[in-house]
Amino acid sequence: MKDAEVVEFKGTKNGLVINIKGEHDFDTIEKSVTEKVEGAGGFFTGATIAAINCSHIDDVEYLRLKALVTEKLHMKLLEEQEQKSSGVFEGIQEGDTKFVKSTLRSGKKIEFNGNIVIIGDVNPGAQIVAHGNVVVIGSLKGVVHAGANGNKKAFVSAYELQPMQLRIADSIAIPPESESGNKPEFPEIAFIKDNHIVIEPSLNRK
Repeated sequence: MKDAEVVEFKGTKNGLVINIKGEHDFDTIEKSVTEKVEGAGGFFTGATIAAINCSHIDDVEYLRLKALVTEKLHMKLLEEQEQKSSGVFEGIQEGDTKFVKSTLRSGKKIEFNGNIVIIGDVNPGAQIVAHGNVVVIGSLKGVVHAGANGNKKAFVSAYELQPMQLRIADSIAIPPESESGNKPEFPEIAFIKDNHIVIEPSLNRK
């Protein structure tokens, strides 16, 4: 299948929009986007991407696609530019907090420029993005990004901490497959220590 049949670039007043046409496996999408950009001979280098439309991929694949666009293909995502311009959120000790009293099901995404507290579960396929801390009073099995605009002091805590992917500022942790079936016996907290994400029992965290 030709790249043009898989990926389409459209110009808007806010920047380029990448449309993935039809349903394809992630390897095909990744290859098609790469060949489309590299085949343009540097035309897209430094371009601003306003949106990536690909509804059938999961949250982890979407994050991988964003990383491909920004890190390998050297384009800029509008949402990341907006985060940087707003400055780092400092209110992780006491600050703006969004409370969500429901379970987040697959496909649901919650974003907030502060702390987020979920009173319920976060199912696989759901996504949380917070400039501050993320606290889940339930099980966390989706994708979570705390300190999203650069605060490395942010943390993620849950009664059952088993995310598909966990990110704090620019650090990323993906639980190994061998541990995916081991259910935590106590609430846990994830934070950055020595530039790496570590996970400890939350009662031990001071």
